[in-house]
This record gives sequence, C-alpha cells and structure tokens, in this order.
Amino acid sequence: MLHIQTFTFNPYQENTYVIYNDEKECIIVDPGMHNYQEENYFSDYIEKNQLKPVLLINTHGHIDHVLGNKFVSEKYGLTPQFHEGELPLVIQVQNYAPQMGIRYEPSPIPETFLNEGDLLKLGDEELSLILAPGHSPAHLCIYSREHNFLIGGDVLFKSSIGRTDLPGGNHQQLLDSIATKIYTLPEETVVYPGHGPTTTVKEEKQSNPFIRG
Repeated sequence: MLHIQTFTFNPYQENTYVIYNDEKECIIVDPGMHNYQEENYFSDYIEKNQLKPVLLINTHGHIDHVLGNKFVSEKYGLTPQFHEGELPLVIQVQNYAPQMGIRYEPSPIPETFLNEGDLLKLGDEELSLILAPGHSPAHLCIYSREHNFLIGGDVLFKSSIGRTDLPGGNHQQLLDSIATKIYTLPEETVVYPGHGPTTTVKEEKQSNPFIRG
C-alpha cells in the first residue's frame, strides 16, 4: 500500500509530496521548504512517523520545486534526481533567487539523470516516469497505475494548466503533453499537482477550460 502526504511550502504555495509505504520507506518529491520553520516542520513529520527517505525526486527545475533540495540532501543523504533537460533551470535558480529575496542554498547536482520510462522503486512498489514537457523543457510526472495516482508537478491543475511564459516553456507543447500523456491515463487517476487541490483525469477532461478531453 502507498500513502501520500502533502505539504504546502514557500511564497509560491508549492505542494511538496512524500510517498511512503507500509514499511515506512518514502520518496520526497519537489521539496519546497524555504526557511527554517518549514524545514523543521517537514523533518518533524518524517521523524514522528518514523519514515526512511530513500529517494529525492524533482519533477522539474523551477525555483519553488527545488528550494529544499540542499536541506533534504544533507539531512537524509540523498542526491536529487531529475531529467537532464532540467539541469539548466536548476542551475539558474542560484542566480535569480537572491534578486527575488528568497533564501536559497544551491541544489546538489546528480551524476546520473532520470528518463521517461524509468521506474522508481519503493519497496515492492514501482512508480513509472512520464515525460510531459511544456511548462518546462523536460518535466517528469510520477505515475502509479496500481494505485491510480499521478504526481503531476506543474503540468495540469484543477481547472487550469501550468504556466508557459517562464524560460523553457512552450504552450502548444504543454497542451500536447496533457492530451497525449495525461488524458490517456485511466479517468479515475487522481492528479496531485504542484499547486492547489487534487483533481482527476476525468474531471479535467470534462471541465478544464484550457484543454478538454
């Protein structure tokens, strides 16, 4: 069985996710904590629930999704993993974060990168990676067919879609990604987005004003 805990961090109200199994192993996705209070809140949750972080994953490299990479890396001995196409975005954060008045310690850089079709192992469970560019050049989503959920990052939101006016964004590419990669999933799939409440593939196909199924 897999469980998902949601945290909402930083001025961008970004959703950080912890996926854990019954054996207490967990994957940390898009750590967005940006100050000591948020770091302590997060680590207290991990400690109180006796979780064992085994993977640190970034869906993409925008500032709000990588602010906690250094903290999580040092605290739990994990190197962040993401698609190589996001590397320029991750590196750029250290240049513009100070201009925005946001505390940021540069993210560690992995030696190997994730690709579409790769499997993330969490005990006996396997999660697959879906490449869905458009919001960013090489955005990855984490999918569990068995448990009917998608950690979708900033691709698809409840009644909205990700921005495409940021560096590396492409509006038509994002619409194509949603149509071919997300809307082709089972309709009962629950989407856990990078911002805002959860939704389902069925709900967005029926009512999303930006792209209908």
